[in-house]
Amino acid sequence: MLLKKLIKKCKNHNTEAQKELYNIYAPKFFGIALKYSRNYPEAQDNLQDAFINIFEKIHQYKFKGSFEGWMKRILINTALQKYKKQKVYELIHTNIPDEKKSNVDDKNLNLDELLSCIQNLPNRYRLVFNLYVLDGYSHQEVADELDISIGTSKSNLSRAREILRKDVENKQNLKSQKQA
Repeated sequence: MLLKKLIKKCKNHNTEAQKELYNIYAPKFFGIALKYSRNYPEAQDNLQDAFINIFEKIHQYKFKGSFEGWMKRILINTALQKYKKQKVYELIHTNIPDEKKSNVDDKNLNLDELLSCIQNLPNRYRLVFNLYVLDGYSHQEVADELDISIGTSKSNLSRAREILRKDVENKQNLKSQKQA
């Protein structure tokens, strides 16, 4: 019930309510912003821009469905819009390389290291990887969000996985060498 009152106050442009809503959700949403950003400062910008969009569009929320899910969608779309404006996508051939079996032991990699690997992906691969793997979008939904073909989505995902596999293996090899 408290959330509903808070949302109604935000709809009336109550700055105290907006601040409270931001304080409740910003820490959790910052993790999402990091997934879609190249680095910490870019994630901060994306989070800030997303909350500006949330407050501008909050009157559109009709109390149907998850409010947190509604805000998350705005956050993701805000980050994606920046990349669309930068035209980071390349049309690439859609031959999807066979995925190679990996000897990656994910137990030796902490969350920060994995996030770093994801952030180092080229933009088009990182966005497809995040949408498909981390946020559960279908290839059709990814294609629609990014204005690319389904084949390009599949190809970019495959390439992202391959780059991540190699990056993770390299990090694990470095760890093994340091421990030896």
